[in-house]
Amino acid sequence: MQAFALPAVLTHAQANACVAAFRAHLGAGSGSAVDASALQQFDSAALAVLLACRRLALERGMALQVVGLSTRLQALAGLYGVQALLGAQPVSQG
Repeated sequence: MQAFALPAVLTHAQANACVAAFRAHLGAGSGSAVDASALQQFDSAALAVLLACRRLALERGMALQVVGLSTRLQALAGLYGVQALLGAQPVSQG
């Protein structure tokens, strides 16, 4: 199964479309993995998207798997206190 790839830019402007695309990804039976390695420009909306993806996966009885989470996004998740909810595997550089 192929991971859902987050875009290079993920801010408030792209958030709803990204969640809708993940919903379609799940609906197609493509699994609940999210690849965040392409993510370069983001704000707190990226965390909201990941949490929405987690909720959608849980609704289907699946655990969200996030791979490629940059150290910058990990730090933001820590600041908001949601890092443990993401259960992410970091990238080697950020």
